[in-house]
Amino acid sequence: MTEPVEAQDDAELLAGIAAGSQSALAGFYRRYQGRVYNFTLQRLGNPADAAEVLNEVMLEVWRNARSFAGRSRVSTWLLGIAHHKSIDLLRKRGRREADPLDTDIRDERPDPGPAAVAGAQDAQRVRGCLERLPDGQRQVVYLTFYEGLSCAEIARTLEIPEGTVKTRMFHARKALAGCLGAAGPGL
Repeated sequence: MTEPVEAQDDAELLAGIAAGSQSALAGFYRRYQGRVYNFTLQRLGNPADAAEVLNEVMLEVWRNARSFAGRSRVSTWLLGIAHHKSIDLLRKRGRREADPLDTDIRDERPDPGPAAVAGAQDAQRVRGCLERLPDGQRQVVYLTFYEGLSCAEIARTLEIPEGTVKTRMFHARKALAGCLGAAGPGL
């Protein structure tokens, strides 16, 4: 008897996908859809575009699961595919930089109180400062802090030298510190 898809590790799922198992693909999709979608949304700034790229990435996995050589984590390989698909979409649509994220979301819940409001304002300030970063710096920050990738993994994902990752992070931290400091006290 085979183990449930949820209990299989990434290598087993990819082997199943390479063998044509739709249930392996479904399990892989459930496992990675959020990460790929959030990564592409951060890059593209449009939920519909992010969903389109997510579908293209998973189609690429279906077609090329056997090409994963195991030289990196599956998530690094997958985010690399997402990076390239995002660039392809931006080129196709004639955009060079990501549009800013739409943060004007209406919340109908009751008033959360002053501490939660202050936290939301701080988060909004950080988001605003992140959006001001050049795209390359914003990607490095996202992959570091939201995906937990190392400099070497980011370099493989974005296909840039590791030194470039470190330089972008240095400049991003400096810009964020300046932005957050200029925005006033509180962080």
